[in-house]
Amino acid sequence: MDVRLPLASVGLGLALLISGCSPSDEKKQASLEEKTVQFEQSLDAIQDPKLKDAIANLGGSLLLLERAQLKLDSKPLETEYGDDSLALLKHYPTAQALVDTYVNGLFVLRKSSNSDYLTDLQPVFPFSFNMPTQFPFPHGLEWQSVTLSNKKVIPFQAEWSETDPGIQLSPSSSNLTNPDDLTITYPFIEGLEVDNKNQPQPVSLQGKLEVIAPGRVLAFELTKADIGKPRQDGNIRLTLLTLDRNVAEIELSNSAPLPEEANDASLNPLLAQARDSKGQILSRAGSINESAQQIAFYQQQLAEMQKQKAWSEAFEKQLEDEQKAFDQQHTNHYAKVYFNGLVDRLEVAVLDFSQASVTRKDLDLPVHRFDSNTTDRNIQPLPMPVVVYDDQASHYLKGAQLDEESLKKSVTISQSVEDASAARIEFSHPRTFNDELLGSEFSTNDTPLTFFTQNEKGQRGEPIELPDEAFDIDPLRGVITYDLNLFPETPAYAVGSIPLFLATIEKSSINAQQLPKGLELRGNALIVDQKLFPADAWRFFAKDASGQYLKEILASSHSASADGTALFDVHYFYGEPSQLESYTRSTLDTVQYGFEVKLDKAESAPPAP
Repeated sequence: MDVRLPLASVGLGLALLISGCSPSDEKKQASLEEKTVQFEQSLDAIQDPKLKDAIANLGGSLLLLERAQLKLDSKPLETEYGDDSLALLKHYPTAQALVDTYVNGLFVLRKSSNSDYLTDLQPVFPFSFNMPTQFPFPHGLEWQSVTLSNKKVIPFQAEWSETDPGIQLSPSSSNLTNPDDLTITYPFIEGLEVDNKNQPQPVSLQGKLEVIAPGRVLAFELTKADIGKPRQDGNIRLTLLTLDRNVAEIELSNSAPLPEEANDASLNPLLAQARDSKGQILSRAGSINESAQQIAFYQQQLAEMQKQKAWSEAFEKQLEDEQKAFDQQHTNHYAKVYFNGLVDRLEVAVLDFSQASVTRKDLDLPVHRFDSNTTDRNIQPLPMPVVVYDDQASHYLKGAQLDEESLKKSVTISQSVEDASAARIEFSHPRTFNDELLGSEFSTNDTPLTFFTQNEKGQRGEPIELPDEAFDIDPLRGVITYDLNLFPETPAYAVGSIPLFLATIEKSSINAQQLPKGLELRGNALIVDQKLFPADAWRFFAKDASGQYLKEILASSHSASADGTALFDVHYFYGEPSQLESYTRSTLDTVQYGFEVKLDKAESAPPAP
């Protein structure tokens, strides 16, 4: 939850403002709910639609901010670890080197489709964009057109048109998780069979890319001893305002003016992460990016809006002038960052945009096709001129040393009694690297299960005699399903055991210059013979000369025929491996997880009419 004002088109929705919030301070929550109701009622009295929208947007944003603050302040202090969000900045010697990696590492994949009228294109970026800190520089990408195999150029349009009879290129509506995906739509002719193979195929994708890079990146490490003591580095001044348990407030000032290129950009010059006393990185719970002065200013503007009877150009200019005057007087950047766990020290990266550089590039990217499964024995090259590291690999590979005790401790039990005829108990655990190497041959042994009543003392009572059809155990999925309608007595406890599976994994290091039979490197592509190193039991990770794990781009499995008999797999990396790590399952053990579950009570069915 990262909240920053002003929020564009927030509007006001009770569900957004109230739902999911369960703070310990019920009085503050009730006050917020009352304030929200009063604000909604005040909106009803406004006649001018433009004024009403402006008040709803700003007032809704302020209420959303207050709700976020309340939720973050009342969040239970639970330790949760995360990844190094500043690692990306550490891998490259300069900010421009990071920009060049982003720009030159972009390529386009053609995705497989069952439709004769649709072809999806997926731009593949070298860095993830799931978190704001993954690629920290302002960037923009504008697609312009696609060139087809018949030399025809199809311009990009913002949305698909039902009335356009030609071939169209528009954003994909089928994949919300990849907003940059595109779809080529071929015209549909009623009654005419169309073979996609006969359609002109996409050859290259054109667009424009722009990235703003800071002139320098400064690293600071702060502890409680630094509170109130400004740290100066040239034009940069960083101050730790507070550091209390799981929250830190920091303020940044840059005495140098921003260049024209960076003035209108959405710049975030402050990146912060925390470590606990063990030196482990704490995950972020959220942040508030408005200082008390900023919030007071927006509240003042809202009050001015609420005094108006109608919106006018003069009033709009007044608000703009007030905003400009406030921004000129308050140039500092503020952040209040919350973490999941007790903070011992804070790591801050400051991006100095006072000497920003802008990289612009016209893109003409060839369209590649790599099917995850193919019968083609030819190995396609995927040359990559950049190096990208996998910062999650080392943490993920800790799962190779998973032991029985840790596996049992990670199990969570959930229940569902909404459907009395199919009540459920589910046993689950976070997926680790160990799960990836379990294979497919499982021995579940016996899965004993007994249901019990509850005695007068509220403890486990007598066992319940049940027919076989009263319950079902799916040991591989860790699910118990039972039919309460077939129980002669109400069950209160379930006692038994469910199997868990634990692989013994052996790790080896292999020099790229001395690969064993069955492994071959062609540039950034690793070819793995599936007869000697079947994917069911083997995994390979690559490192370059620096000793860091290379990020895998994609993998393709080549089979002898459509029946799926595996021949070899090909793994492509951002960079050329100089060393491989192999992980193989030597044994697979079944671990019995014993349990006693107090059953949730099913709601009584309503009486028949």
